[in-house]
Amino acid sequence: MKFSTKEDIEAPIDAVFDMLCEFDQFERAAMRRGAEVQRVDQLAAPATGMKWEAAFDMRGKRREIQIDMQSFDRPTEMRLATTSPGLAGDMAFELMALSRSRTRILVTLELKPSNLSARLLVQSLKLAKTSLTKKYKLRVFEYAKGMEERYKLSR
Repeated sequence: MKFSTKEDIEAPIDAVFDMLCEFDQFERAAMRRGAEVQRVDQLAAPATGMKWEAAFDMRGKRREIQIDMQSFDRPTEMRLATTSPGLAGDMAFELMALSRSRTRILVTLELKPSNLSARLLVQSLKLAKTSLTKKYKLRVFEYAKGMEERYKLSR
């Protein structure tokens, strides 16, 4: 199952990429929503090989995932792989400079089940694909607008 959307942001590509690299913010946001998140690598700066472990409740069940930075190519691409029992995911952020002050971001998420219970979960998500796609696009849009506002305030 795959979700994909793109947004244009009124900010230079380097500034957008730097905002995407604010991993502490993402960790705090997940914790505010009830997840437990812990970074488990020893890297000093963002790079390929960063790793996190997370646990959260979803649909009445405790889910544990590992997140690995698979690709980190400043300032154009970041790719994360998630693994959990029965389910794998890939999330990619691709940036393209449209001009010196405008950047397009393409965000894709793909979920791949590997056992029966995960297939049932993904199948139930497919039944709600239209509403989930709308929510996904809205979240990416809101995050992109927030990045734009943060960039304007920092100038």
